[in-house]
Amino acid sequence: MNRAIGYVRVSTEKQADGGVSLEAQEQKIRAMAVVKDVELVDVIVDAGESAKSLQRPGMARLLELVDRKAVDTVIIAKLDRLTRSVVDLGELLTRFKKRGVTLVSVADSLDTRTATGRMVMNVMMSIAQWEREAISERTQDALSAKRSKNERIGNVAFGYRLSADGIHVERDELEQAILARIRTMKAAGRTLRQIADDLNIAGIRTRRQSAWRHQYVANALRDADSVTLANAA
Repeated sequence: MNRAIGYVRVSTEKQADGGVSLEAQEQKIRAMAVVKDVELVDVIVDAGESAKSLQRPGMARLLELVDRKAVDTVIIAKLDRLTRSVVDLGELLTRFKKRGVTLVSVADSLDTRTATGRMVMNVMMSIAQWEREAISERTQDALSAKRSKNERIGNVAFGYRLSADGIHVERDELEQAILARIRTMKAAGRTLRQIADDLNIAGIRTRRQSAWRHQYVANALRDADSVTLANAA
């Protein structure tokens, strides 16, 4: 027989009203299991958990069952009990589809076993993909705008320092001199390890006043070059 798992979630105790209490959700799920003629093995509960993230104890258990193919159907009272994120929903639907798991949402009249349900699922997955790409584009645009203004993005690259206003970055001439020395040695054919050894022998320390290692040399060159390329753009 088709094995089904119910999933219920509330963020706070205040959600006891409005038909989204844990008890109200479970009643709808059990009724739907009867209608669909599936065996409801269990109802997983996430109490006091936000839908902003999939990092929830109950969700972890649900996905573990899905990945093990220990369940055929997941029943929820409403899609927003699963997640409020279009991106996360798209990832869940893709994961369910790969495992051959059907999703049934009572309030949304969604059943991915039906042609209509699959169409809705595909639309939602397309929207999720669009949202991921839109977020990525907005992030890249924001970072490009900050770089064009020499504003700080994450850690300050070697060769630069945070300016007095705490927002912009400016050249650190001492570190720039070390970078120039590193580039000269690299152009002469020295390996990253040899460069690190030469810097240590010369008594030159990293920004944190530690000894140089080949990875520190690589990181310093990479980060400084990224700043140079961004400014050139």
